[in-house]
Amino acid sequence: MSELDGTSQATLIAALRREIAEAYDEELELEMEEERLAGLVPPREGAGPELDRCFYFRELLRLQHELVRLQDWVQTHKLKVVVLFEGRDSAGKGGVIKRITQRLNPRVCRVAALPAPSERERGQWYFQRYVSHLPTGGEMVLFDRSWYNRAGVERVMGFCSEADVEEFFRSVPEFERMLVRSGIVLVKYWFSITDAEQAHRFEMRIQDPLKQWKLSPMDVESRRRWESYTRAKEDMLARTHIPEAPWWVVDAVDKQRARLNCISHLLEQVPHGTVERAPVHLPERVRNPDYVRGPVPAEMYVPARY
Repeated sequence: MSELDGTSQATLIAALRREIAEAYDEELELEMEEERLAGLVPPREGAGPELDRCFYFRELLRLQHELVRLQDWVQTHKLKVVVLFEGRDSAGKGGVIKRITQRLNPRVCRVAALPAPSERERGQWYFQRYVSHLPTGGEMVLFDRSWYNRAGVERVMGFCSEADVEEFFRSVPEFERMLVRSGIVLVKYWFSITDAEQAHRFEMRIQDPLKQWKLSPMDVESRRRWESYTRAKEDMLARTHIPEAPWWVVDAVDKQRARLNCISHLLEQVPHGTVERAPVHLPERVRNPDYVRGPVPAEMYVPARY
């Protein structure tokens, strides 16, 4: 920057500030959307004190900076990282995944959110459709729900037999040990919310036309079967909490604290350092005197309504 004159330096600094502000605005937009949503329904009784807003943003941005360092380390050292996000409907899994991926390269860190299995997939080995989404060296994959669907929604809603569930519980520890032996770093999170908190979040979705699509008939039915889901969850955690791939429970009643706690913990699960990179020097642009830029027809432009 020392080679630039004063005007050029000022222009560059102003551009950098705009870029940083736009990055902050992206997170602010997400938070403002949640505030608007919360305003549609009275606050839940017994809700704890809110996290200081400035502290939350400062910590989130610090942790996201550390996630970028982790991403560089994973890519450079060809690590394979799998993170499972499980929990009840509206437990906040998607919000955490958004904050993790927000500043990362989608070619390095991708999300696997599988739809209901097709007829062909229902005839396959149960784990087969998940295996195709596992990472290669230099990748992180975040599963927004995973093979644990069998121990949760499939079991509770009657989409599989108890024999299928028992076979799953026999198979999944060996399946996960195999993944770990192959070099995959496997981290499993269960997002825990209370009965009252889920009811509150569902009510907010019902009242908000922008969020109603997130409330499926399956979600509505899950309210009626709260206790069945609880029993299934307790059985799942007890039978699949293994030394090679333990469960980590995230207290997710407070969304902001849950995000910070989960990201902070995830960073600790993958030892990493700083990847030293060679300085990048922007080359001079090649200018050809015989090139004339052609005009773009006015009708091709998007209308400038803003």
